[in-house]
Amino acid sequence: MKGIITVLGKDKVGIIARVCTYLAGQNVNILDITQTIVQGYFNMMMIVDISAPAKSFEEVVEELHQIGVELGVEIKLQHEDIFNTMHRI
Repeated sequence: MKGIITVLGKDKVGIIARVCTYLAGQNVNILDITQTIVQGYFNMMMIVDISAPAKSFEEVVEELHQIGVELGVEIKLQHEDIFNTMHRI
């Protein structure tokens, strides 16, 4: 099962490190990642394998949200099929 993680906010040191460290601790593998910084704003999108997380999907969603609050960015995790449905043209 795949998930889509998006991170958006003002750029600062440690965003990628904090998110990736958390995911590794939850047995969530990063399959693909892209990130850009435009005029000081950070944008990252990750495709992750959420087949066997250490915690429930809902707990991972909430903990990523809390990491975002700590970092001053918005972090969202969605199932791939829901993400695709929401962003279909």
